[in-house]
Amino acid sequence: MRCPFCGHDDTQVKDSRPTEDSSAIRRRRFCSACTQRFSTVERVQLREITVVKSDGRRVLFDRDKLARSVRIALRKRPVDEERMERIVNGIVRKLEASGEADVASKAIGEQVMDTLKEVDAVAYVRFASVYRNFREAKDFEAFLGELGEPT
Repeated sequence: MRCPFCGHDDTQVKDSRPTEDSSAIRRRRFCSACTQRFSTVERVQLREITVVKSDGRRVLFDRDKLARSVRIALRKRPVDEERMERIVNGIVRKLEASGEADVASKAIGEQVMDTLKEVDAVAYVRFASVYRNFREAKDFEAFLGELGEPT
């Protein structure tokens, strides 16, 4: 593993432990060249997923992009970092378990919306406003009308 500070190729693993939900391994590393410490996370990847965009472009699935979107939707909401990680892991597992190598970006967006709807209504509306490209207040009104009364 290359050191992110100095670029040295030889770093040492000082400690390894599974994450809370055992879906990844967190490794503490040490660079012998610059003596900096850093962490890496290692995850199992069942298959390569290609995202088919609405304009037909094909790009490799980026877990970090999904995680950023979920974090933005859940920003300043009462959901801790650990739960956010479980949400992202769950969505990725569902995508990998589908058995499809090509997944439409729309299907990923709908999966995120379904998950956020169960977790936090405000995050659900935030994500939907970007995903569905709300342009005016009436777009929010129509969406909230579909959402219905809270249970």
